[in-house]
Amino acid sequence: MEALPHSKSCFVCGSRNPVGLNLRFETDGKLVRCKFTPRPEHNGFLNVTHGGILATILDEVMVWACAICTGKFSYSAEMSVRYLAPARTNEEMHASAELIENKRNKLFVVRGELKRSDGTFLATSTGKYMPIRDLDYKMLIADFEGTPEQLERFLPKIASR
Repeated sequence: MEALPHSKSCFVCGSRNPVGLNLRFETDGKLVRCKFTPRPEHNGFLNVTHGGILATILDEVMVWACAICTGKFSYSAEMSVRYLAPARTNEEMHASAELIENKRNKLFVVRGELKRSDGTFLATSTGKYMPIRDLDYKMLIADFEGTPEQLERFLPKIASR
């Protein structure tokens, strides 16, 4: 697995977002994954992570799966989440996603999952994503940081498509 670059401002991966989750993603070129340990401020119920936070993580890992597999950043057009077990605060979880269908580069179908470290499913998701049209890639790239190798390896592929 290879580390992906990350944004400065994004709520999920932004390194300079003071209220963000500051997650880091990695890929093997097909699958994208990350780890997350929810804190008490992510509670819905006491010691149970809010479902919206879980959906946000799934959405982000699915967006990255689209970007890695198609070279296009995308917006969520439709997303379905099935919650299977409570995600406990201070318990590490693992999110992963993969592109399952590319419909003529106009719509991407993605599958995601969130598991405990022991492999127990917490949530699964599917989503349909639409590529962002007229995206200013220079502005996008200016908001990213990572090692020079990460930026060179992943963002030019995305920006050139």
